[in-house]
Amino acid sequence: MRTRLLCLVLGLVLLLSACTAQCPPERISYLDDPALFPKITSVANLDEPSSPVWIEIKGKETQVDRIVTGPVCNDIWSGTVYVTCDIQIAAWETDPFFFQECDLEVEEGTVVYVEAHNDKEYLQGCSCHE
Repeated sequence: MRTRLLCLVLGLVLLLSACTAQCPPERISYLDDPALFPKITSVANLDEPSSPVWIEIKGKETQVDRIVTGPVCNDIWSGTVYVTCDIQIAAWETDPFFFQECDLEVEEGTVVYVEAHNDKEYLQGCSCHE
């Protein structure tokens, strides 16, 4: 009985920690109206991709194609992407589903690391916020 309870508690802790933010509140800003995010006019108008850079993720040097700061909405991500805590996201009332009113496209095969989730690696999106 004691082992079963311990397993249940550990399972709940792991489940709840998966979507827990690790950023200081002052580093993330929230927009009440998703219409205030910049729009993507076309892929051709996006900034040219920069050269890959090396950053430390979980104590290991990792090459990323893009470091995301600022608005996290109306964008296209590909390659290896690192999302910092210095971002703007849509505000929410109950559940943190701030991608619902965004046009964020994550191309197939993209690897996304999220600083707010202890640099967790996402290979198929982040179901915490969709």
